[in-house]
Amino acid sequence: MLRRLVHASLQATRRALAWNIQDISPPAEQILFRFATLKDVSQWDVYSDALHGGLSTAALKPSEDSGEAGVFSGSLSTELADNAPVRLKRSGFTGIRTREGRHNLDVEPFDTLAFRVKGDGRVYITSLRTENWVMGPVDAQFNQWQAFLFAPKDEWFTVKIPLNRFLPTWRGKILNADHEMNLSRVTGVGISTTVEVGPEGAVTGPGDFRLELEWIKAVRIES
Repeated sequence: MLRRLVHASLQATRRALAWNIQDISPPAEQILFRFATLKDVSQWDVYSDALHGGLSTAALKPSEDSGEAGVFSGSLSTELADNAPVRLKRSGFTGIRTREGRHNLDVEPFDTLAFRVKGDGRVYITSLRTENWVMGPVDAQFNQWQAFLFAPKDEWFTVKIPLNRFLPTWRGKILNADHEMNLSRVTGVGISTTVEVGPEGAVTGPGDFRLELEWIKAVRIES
């Protein structure tokens, strides 16, 4: 056994010495998530204001028309159920997020997130959750980062969002803080929409929504 261990160690050393810069450099892109199968979409939780007495609905399922995509769809409503708790001051929101504790992504070798999607004219919000540099997972104040996700209506499009465009947020509000994202410890990813989000010309307000997703990648664009 000792002889085999020594031989394996020598082989590993030879391989390490034979590496060149291309072997040890990170890849130009890395698939983070796909949405084609039930197994793919089972990594995500769906939520909406219905959890707090709202009447919005949402679902994430593999597409019936394509074997390569999933569909995040439903209906946004600003109405409240009769038994809605007092603490819900407004409704009209829904989203999907990766299940807690399932992922620890290292996107430090990359500078951009790419989303292959087919939009519906609405603006969506993508979010990243990271471990805090100082406090780890305990202090969540600076762990949420968000950016807008918008694609042309009814056509497949690859939306590329530089990681430095994600802004630190707390309960939906942008934080005025000089804080660096911990790219080596991304613990969650989310996509959401509300009745209020959207620049001039975008679809807003109550009504149906539909976002088709094929994949999410981490990519390196800058040399």
